[in-house]
Amino acid sequence: MAIKLAVLYQGQGDVLPFQQLAERLHVPLYQSLSEDSPEDFFLSWRDGCLKLLDRELLKKGGLVVDIEPRNGEQRSWPAPKDGALAQALGRKTRTVIDATTGWAQDSLHIFRMGYELLCIERSPVMAELLTDGFARLAQLDWMLRLNLEPPSLLQGNAIELLAELESAPDCIYLDPMFPPKRKKSALAKKSMMVLRDLLGDDQDKEQLFEAALKVAGKRVVVKSPDYAEPLGGKPSQSFQGKLLRYDVYLKG
Repeated sequence: MAIKLAVLYQGQGDVLPFQQLAERLHVPLYQSLSEDSPEDFFLSWRDGCLKLLDRELLKKGGLVVDIEPRNGEQRSWPAPKDGALAQALGRKTRTVIDATTGWAQDSLHIFRMGYELLCIERSPVMAELLTDGFARLAQLDWMLRLNLEPPSLLQGNAIELLAELESAPDCIYLDPMFPPKRKKSALAKKSMMVLRDLLGDDQDKEQLFEAALKVAGKRVVVKSPDYAEPLGGKPSQSFQGKLLRYDVYLKG
């Protein structure tokens, strides 16, 4: 693991889940922190959620997979298939794989629109946060009332996992990390800065695109910042969002 990480237990309930988490990730378990501990990041359960903290966030609450709809998104299920993302995914699409799940904000929007969704995440740390988020999602009233299951999650290298699929999804969705336009941006969200620290830029995004195009049944959708060149060359279609666009590559 490129970053230095520890699990932090500070008397918050049963210690066993903290011990098991540290063992799964092969990282230390701390019951207190000293100034000279070498870790950059910490995982800890707070307020019923697994949270990722850096030293700046230790007293502020931490980052968590947010299972609530973003501003402007419908709270009903299934939410209407409108907006640039839904247009890019396609009205006849039923099954979607998000091969670059990250904090799952797009994944959860796709899920709430009623698509059958499989998520892939290569970072073991992010996969733990996602597992916690999806478990909390499963317990929401509307999920229980409608007898819905949260998205499925696979942890590992998406290029390898896509090649092992037993059946082709209608659509594979990619949101790779592109180098920022400016070296430092005051507007960069803390969650994205931390994700970049965890994973770095996606150096293999071209190979991931090729793997997705090979496997997808109908289309590959690539989300990219508006300043970036299309990942797979000229797209079949492109849908513009705010400061970003969705490039669609149709099969056949």
